[in-house]
Amino acid sequence: MQAQSRSVTLIGAPLEEGSGRRGAAMGPTALRIAGVDRALVDLGHDVADAGDVQIVPARDLPNNPKAHNLRTVGAFTRALEAGVYEIADAGRFPLILGGDHSLSMGTVSGMARYAAKHKRPLFVLWLDAHSDFNTPETSPSGNIHGMPVAYYCGQADLSDILPRDRPLVDPKNVFQVGIRSVDAPERELIKEHGVNVFDMRSIDEQGVAAIMRDILNKVEAANALFHVSLDVDFLDPDVAPGVGTTVPGGATFREAHLIMEMLCDSGLVSSLDLVELNPFLDDRGKSARVLVELTASLFGRRIFDRPTRAA
Repeated sequence: MQAQSRSVTLIGAPLEEGSGRRGAAMGPTALRIAGVDRALVDLGHDVADAGDVQIVPARDLPNNPKAHNLRTVGAFTRALEAGVYEIADAGRFPLILGGDHSLSMGTVSGMARYAAKHKRPLFVLWLDAHSDFNTPETSPSGNIHGMPVAYYCGQADLSDILPRDRPLVDPKNVFQVGIRSVDAPERELIKEHGVNVFDMRSIDEQGVAAIMRDILNKVEAANALFHVSLDVDFLDPDVAPGVGTTVPGGATFREAHLIMEMLCDSGLVSSLDLVELNPFLDDRGKSARVLVELTASLFGRRIFDRPTRAA
């Protein structure tokens, strides 16, 4: 099985139009200022920064009152799908700096195309407070950042953003951890399509180590590529307040750190999204620093390697 690449390419996605408020477009800059590149270089990785995705709204897409800002989100989706595919195809690890979670429509689709090329399935670990399995018909808000999982599983009709015959992700290969906010119609869709959901009660009862061991065993047994999407609101707001969709009762820093350590130990991760960071709502860069620390854990930093705070 191919090990996690030590050659990493950063790509920024300053996308906020998929959410209901402004600020997430500043996320890529905040993560760079917090030193995400330096943290990986210090761990011995080869890091390249491809800059931020540049887009022109897709005028060929119709306006849709049930899917706000479809033309802008669609343009990001197309650019990210192509960019992530090219990075992976070059043998490098795509690390996407977001940006709201609608960006995963493009990043996961790009990895799904890459996986299909190599005749391997793609599994997705969705670390989030929300299931994001709404469709334009079920979404109470019309905000597309609540639809990406349904989209890359082929269940959300968002016009012809990408070809309809594109490689899709089997919903049974999606593992959602930390869930604690799901709309009623969304809950029925998740159940119908067999998405694997580990809510916060599951974490409380089983512990993240047992849940992660089960997921990693399934990824390895399937010889799958493995995409990880980390939403700031997976964490408890006391740990990471810089997000527009805070939900109380989230994961602790230690739980999140353990997940990242286990992912690192597995060597199975193929790509990573860091999403929904809103610096405008953050506390002096606290959330950005937490995301950088967790990213460093995924790439090999151990708890004993963490820099100590100056006295």
